[in-house]
Amino acid sequence: MTIPEVLNIALEHHQAGRLPQAEAIYRQILQNQPSHPDALHLLGVLAHQIGRHDIALELIGLAILHNPGISDYHLHMGEACRALGRLEEAVGHYRQALTLKPDCVEAWNSLGIALKQQGRLEESGACYRQAVALNPSSADALNNLANILKVQGRLEEAIACYRRALALDTGHPEAHNNLGVSLQDQGKLEEATAHFQRALALKPAYAEAHFNLGNALNEAGRHAEAIECFRTSTRFKPDYAEAYNNVGDALLGQGRVAEAAESFRSALRIKPDYAEAHYNLGYALLLSGDLARGFEEYEWRWRSDVFLESTLQERRPVFRQPPWDGSDLKGQTILLYPEQGIGDAIQFVRYAPMVTQRGGRVIVACRTELCRLFETVPGVSQIASVGSPLPEFHVQASLLSLPRIFRTTLETIPAQVPYVSLPESTRLALKEAVLSVLKVGIVWAGAPWNKRGHHRSCPLACFHPLWEISGIAWYSLQKGGRETDLGAALIGEAHVQDLSEQLQDFADTAAAITQLDLVISVDTALAHLAGALGKPVWTLLPFAPDWRWLLEREDSPWYPTMRLFRQARPGDWPGVFARVAEELQKLVGSGRPSGIYKGGV
Repeated sequence: MTIPEVLNIALEHHQAGRLPQAEAIYRQILQNQPSHPDALHLLGVLAHQIGRHDIALELIGLAILHNPGISDYHLHMGEACRALGRLEEAVGHYRQALTLKPDCVEAWNSLGIALKQQGRLEESGACYRQAVALNPSSADALNNLANILKVQGRLEEAIACYRRALALDTGHPEAHNNLGVSLQDQGKLEEATAHFQRALALKPAYAEAHFNLGNALNEAGRHAEAIECFRTSTRFKPDYAEAYNNVGDALLGQGRVAEAAESFRSALRIKPDYAEAHYNLGYALLLSGDLARGFEEYEWRWRSDVFLESTLQERRPVFRQPPWDGSDLKGQTILLYPEQGIGDAIQFVRYAPMVTQRGGRVIVACRTELCRLFETVPGVSQIASVGSPLPEFHVQASLLSLPRIFRTTLETIPAQVPYVSLPESTRLALKEAVLSVLKVGIVWAGAPWNKRGHHRSCPLACFHPLWEISGIAWYSLQKGGRETDLGAALIGEAHVQDLSEQLQDFADTAAAITQLDLVISVDTALAHLAGALGKPVWTLLPFAPDWRWLLEREDSPWYPTMRLFRQARPGDWPGVFARVAEELQKLVGSGRPSGIYKGGV
């Protein structure tokens, strides 16, 4: 047989997946003709397919040396270079392949992939468009173009492109998976789940699709199923640090905090600088009460994309002044700045007097609606509104980094209340309630932008049984758009007074709270404000609470006048309100508002 005939036999084995047979024949040809470029090239392609990219580079390089004018040689040389992370060399070989064969769709597609990996999105997208122009039925090119559109934030266009790819090839697992991710970004969990399941039906060992299905199930509250998906993904991809991290997140949703912490540690053993796993481990440690180690890990939050997305921030604020390390300030001016929600700012501004005791002049930056309130915090010399020019200062610290700087433990939390008070300029006065024993304020919904906000909020209807308790005057402190729920729900029930129009900032809200006997609130800034004022507050918590409320206990070490009412199982608001109703009945029966919190107010 001639060498071309033998080479064709080897190629048939190769294309059929019989790689050992193909390799044996390629090597036999090279024994007889060591510089045979096609045999060198195809043996190199085979090496690339089994993960021996270094050998592929050597073999295909020899093929190019003997015959540099073959487009496929450069295309596959580019693939080997890209697999080794040598992106610039890969780009060069893809371009050479296109110089030799300008209509090579595979080369345009591969060039687009390499350019995307370099962050050159516009150029990458242009390559994919050229591939589609040359072959409009290329599902691969359409899928890759959609990936670029998604990264560029053009989600609707990306989804349309994925759907075009699937219309051409319904059996394209990557397009199903990628479309699922995009649909989940739009909140279409059911449709997203169907596409992940279709991807897995086509490709059962597709680790990323198992992972993404787990994400969708976790977001839907189906934590046990999500955990199984994440763990399956690690069987196919043992070094999948992101999957171990997400197992931990799902375990947190089930209240299995110790197991979650160990899963985060597993992720970190694979990927020690994995910011999100560090941040999540910190969250778990804080939730379990290990504040010292928890706040250390929590500092990784600034490097976590998930944290930044959930707090609507792009990055950590950049200052030319250095961060404060907790040392004696010796009269220097320090800026304390907020980073998350209003409730966080209220909770941690309590550290301002301690900073003053370290010899500093304290400036606190805060949102405009907090300025008047924070002017009353002891130790604060000046308030700066976020977004306005900052005054001069020497060092700076985030409010949420202060517990770490002061090495806070459960035993050393600065819990002296009140640490905010009413500014003299506040004149809000509530209408006197007639024939009531208790004046109670209510809040049922948190900030809509908060990632966990919908878990913390409850329907206003949950409060309806409480309104049937006689001897209570009700006041709505709800803001943020959800105050309109009240008008729709309370036709003919005028005994709930809506204060929203009078509450222009948190100083006004504080004035209202000081005139109440009790605040009943879901986990919102209003609960923090009532606690900071030293007023009785009953905080209603979901089954998987935020870290600051710890586990199981009914009190809060952060707020001495706060009582916690927890869901016994996910979504169990009726159980929470049944206990609240029982406690309110006791208070009304006692006729003593001071009995709201054990030991008096």
